[in-house]
Amino acid sequence: MGAVTVEIEISAREAEVLALLNERCSNAEIGQRLFISVRTVESHVSSLLRKYGVADRHDLSALASTAPAATTNRADAGVAGLPVPRTTFVGRRQERESLSRTLRDARLITLVGVGGVGKTRLAVELATEVAPRFPAGGAFVDLVPVRDGAVPQAVAAALGLIPTPRQPLSEAIQDELSAQRSLLVLDNCEHLLDAVAAFAEQILNGCPGVTVLTTSRERLGVPGEQVVQVLPLPEPDGRALFDDRARAAGADVPGDPTAVGELCAQLDNVPLAIELAAARSASLGVEGLLAAFTDPLRVLTGARHADQRHRSLRAVLDWSYGLLDPAEQTLLRHLSVFVGGFDLAAAARVSQVGDVAGTADLLGRLVEKSLVTRDRDVRRWRMLGTVRAFAREQLVADPARGEVFDRYLEWATSTATALVERLNGAWREDFDLVADDLRAALLGPRSGVGSAPHQLARALGRLAFSRRFLAASLDCYRQAAARAPSPAEAVADLRNAANCALVGTVPGRQALDLLLTCADLAGAAGDGNAQALALARVIEMVHRFHSRIGSDMSRERLTVLLERARAAGNAADPAVAAAVAIAEAWYAGGRPYHPDPDLAVVAAEAARRCGVPVLVSAGLDLLGTAAAQAGRSAEARRIGVERFALLSELDPTDPQAAPEIGDTFHVAATVAFRAGDLPAALDVARRMIDDDLLGNRTYTIGTLVPALALTGELDESLAQAEALWEGWQRVGRPPTGDVAGAMAFAMLACGFRGDRDSLSRWRNRLAASASAAGIELSALPSAVYADCRTALHLREFGDAARLVGLAFNAFPGFRYEMYARAAGTELAVAAGLPGAARCLAVAEEAGTDNAWATACLARARGRLTGDVEAFAAALAGFQQVGARVEYACTLALLPGREAEGRAELKSLGLPAMGD
Repeated sequence: MGAVTVEIEISAREAEVLALLNERCSNAEIGQRLFISVRTVESHVSSLLRKYGVADRHDLSALASTAPAATTNRADAGVAGLPVPRTTFVGRRQERESLSRTLRDARLITLVGVGGVGKTRLAVELATEVAPRFPAGGAFVDLVPVRDGAVPQAVAAALGLIPTPRQPLSEAIQDELSAQRSLLVLDNCEHLLDAVAAFAEQILNGCPGVTVLTTSRERLGVPGEQVVQVLPLPEPDGRALFDDRARAAGADVPGDPTAVGELCAQLDNVPLAIELAAARSASLGVEGLLAAFTDPLRVLTGARHADQRHRSLRAVLDWSYGLLDPAEQTLLRHLSVFVGGFDLAAAARVSQVGDVAGTADLLGRLVEKSLVTRDRDVRRWRMLGTVRAFAREQLVADPARGEVFDRYLEWATSTATALVERLNGAWREDFDLVADDLRAALLGPRSGVGSAPHQLARALGRLAFSRRFLAASLDCYRQAAARAPSPAEAVADLRNAANCALVGTVPGRQALDLLLTCADLAGAAGDGNAQALALARVIEMVHRFHSRIGSDMSRERLTVLLERARAAGNAADPAVAAAVAIAEAWYAGGRPYHPDPDLAVVAAEAARRCGVPVLVSAGLDLLGTAAAQAGRSAEARRIGVERFALLSELDPTDPQAAPEIGDTFHVAATVAFRAGDLPAALDVARRMIDDDLLGNRTYTIGTLVPALALTGELDESLAQAEALWEGWQRVGRPPTGDVAGAMAFAMLACGFRGDRDSLSRWRNRLAASASAAGIELSALPSAVYADCRTALHLREFGDAARLVGLAFNAFPGFRYEMYARAAGTELAVAAGLPGAARCLAVAEEAGTDNAWATACLARARGRLTGDVEAFAAALAGFQQVGARVEYACTLALLPGREAEGRAELKSLGLPAMGD
């Protein structure tokens, strides 16, 4: 038998990425070709590696041209969430043709009309028809259950997007939607006009390939918006719609055309009203329908709506409701509490009109009468917005409404609690289905202080955090604290809120304020241990996360807080003892990032005895930081590796663990850079980018850019640096050294390329970002290193003496000072400075446990003495650490291998040194 060919299913976008891999394109080049971010490219490459079961992109590239079994999954490129109608679409042929033409040119079209006129159904039909024009697919988003401020969340959920903590959702959505043609349908926008308008404008500006189709009762008012009025059906189409739906309901069709026309006219030819009427035509006939409709006792005047069509629709809804039996009416009223869809179990629990079987029977009857619709997923149902609004009005007048809202709150609480218990499994899709109702229940009329409201708020905070909606999580934890049945519970919620604030996008000072409130609350309740834990955490955060917190808290204030923590807590409690010891170690150091080394040992031992993973991690960070500040880089790296191994014990869904997870990655990258282990640094940086908690944070990209530059991935390094610069500009240029460091390595990449124009531009960006952070460039080792190495590569020695002097300064940092000193030494040698030999001797005498710096100094010695063995040692060292540009440059200096070195530089797209 021949070999069996296994088909591998890949998406349309993955197929494009695979084709470009076959062309030997870098991730940055693929991103530029496909108009997507490098991070998105990385995600697709990772998916392809997994699907094809190959080890690296080189194998994938080789496989790309010989993979006939690959098939493209076209479903991936469709419009996500697009409803699948279960009835035929009647009429509107001219409107569909006109709109189809309009969609070829206009980028924002709003279908405007009264409720029930068929805007949504027209949008669905139109999206289905034109979907092939949009190769990148898109999404259909129903905004009915969405509240102000949550539009990006709804779109992200529809796209299946997991945002990164420090990146606004709208930016994450822009990153997800490519510049290829894609369609975004935003349905039922009338209650969110300002929010949708702002969101649509942002998407249109940021995504040139996106077309937005919205439905609303009012226009958005966005420049360039094409407004299309959706009018009631023409009389022939109205009759045709009635006949179609009446036939489906089992009525004798055709009926009297005149009577049907009169009925449709009475209903203003509004499609929803016609469908509701047609649903009862089998039992009443057209004449009976006309008689029932004209009964004044069944007609509401709709005093709040001046438009006649609204009054007609209200009349139909009231009439249809009146035709229900009492059990059906009760169920319809009770189901109106759901703002989104619901399943059968939820309907039975909230309504309590019978058991599940009885509820299913009643629900089926409501579906048959077009008052409830069934989602594409047959396990879920929902009401149209107009029907729900009418049913909610009936609920307001129901004496049992309080009990209904109580049951709704109980359902939401148990649902949220059950989802929290599933956080380590499959839960996200189910959460997205009920998230709007969980939030509505939390804000409902029965959600005051008490066990259920508190439990719901806390569970929703945990779920929102796990979904990486950090601002929403912070708000939920605040609400949980406000609803807490006891001070102890409120304290726990405020601590979670503080951690959300620390890792989220809000000002870091909020984290301190929340903890200080937590401490006051605990103290007032007589909970000394909780008070001590909160105060100790404040002191720790001020010193340990200084750049994030930005606190101006005085030394005197910190002294008072530490004394209060010592006095309040029970030293016999292991967790309290560890937390206070950690705070004492940071405080005794006297300044940010400088713990007292002796007290760090004491605190780490206390943390280990305690055994709480977050405290153990914090204790190890003390030891590692103290070692790093003392220049004991090997010890710092060993501790960093130990701490990294602890990650498996930290729950990524727990806000308490979030700061430790992020800091552990950051430290792991730092110690890898300090050791010159560039493959390890790049691996950690990529894992940070892929982590849904860390994502595209400033310090994450600030780690990836140098790792890419040092390993020779210059295109990708520059692309990531550009994204970081643009993002930093958007958020108001906050002070951070991570941006400045990344700009320095982008400058280096341009220096390697010999691109002097770009070099000047990045140098200006470096100066701007350092100034914003209050950093002198002479004190920034990454900047000094980049200047020295660029001058060396371009053989520009006019400023060499000054740069070499800077390279031998004492730097406050830990990552790049060895790179600066080694590059400065080699610059001194190449420039022929009088003190070059002394520089080399000092650098070698000081010793280095940095593999990159060791190779660089070996090359400097080869330049100085002509020692071929020194060049060979440098070549082996650079090869070992994966520094491809340095390896090529060393080859070009090695006697007898100069041509090989020039060829290697050319293969990297770089000119020879000095060209």
